[in-house]
Amino acid sequence: MEVVALLHPSTTIQRAPAHVGALFSALKADNNLGSNGRRIPSYIKSNRNGIGHVGVAYDQSKRSRVIVPRASSTTAISKEADLLESITIFTASGEPVEFRDLWDQNNGMAVVALLRHFGCVCCWELASTLKDVKPKFDSMGVKLIAIGVGTPDKARILAERLPFPLDSLYADPDRKAYNALGLYHGLDRTFLNPASAKVFSRFDSFQKALKNYTVSATPRDISSVLQQGGMYVFKGKELLYARKDEGTGDHAPLDEVLNICCIVPVS
Repeated sequence: MEVVALLHPSTTIQRAPAHVGALFSALKADNNLGSNGRRIPSYIKSNRNGIGHVGVAYDQSKRSRVIVPRASSTTAISKEADLLESITIFTASGEPVEFRDLWDQNNGMAVVALLRHFGCVCCWELASTLKDVKPKFDSMGVKLIAIGVGTPDKARILAERLPFPLDSLYADPDRKAYNALGLYHGLDRTFLNPASAKVFSRFDSFQKALKNYTVSATPRDISSVLQQGGMYVFKGKELLYARKDEGTGDHAPLDEVLNICCIVPVS
């Protein structure tokens, strides 16, 4: 049973099975702290009997979902992990690497951020923000993996000019991972989606990211420029969080991602 935690007050909820309520009640017992000593995020709602009303819930925009691990000793293998494991992408230095080798597939935890393409100004902003929060991921034992559409030489342009850590940056020139995950693609999504308007609310971070921006990091083929991104969190092969960008600049809220990393213990 996969359980999706409440993200916004506007969601509707279905009651979860009793064993799931018990799981969250156990977390609740220690002064509302998660299993690694961090506070349970406010979007996981509780009642007087503990956190028994956590169930399958989606926000009305359908853009975010958080999957809470099942109360079981058996590790769930997500279809996303299966789809990705044999896909080959490239390090920023040009070395081929299979997805299954990017993090420990048994118990390792990873945040996989799929940027649009290396010449996207909004993706420079996202990469800048990811770079700023990377020390938090590191302190929790979570590996940050940022992937962009384009060749490794385009990835290096972003890494050198932004700058961004090379060992966390990968290139997917053929959009294999994006296609496997069914991320959005097309002219309307890229230029005409209302979700893109939220870029204007992040003017300061946007301006910071563009300080050393260059259009030369843009892929040569038009199809790559029309690709949208997404954000995923895995523990081993189990999917904990998944979000598809609705349009250009419609990035996953990083507080959601960090909260998931806080709740789930890193082995």
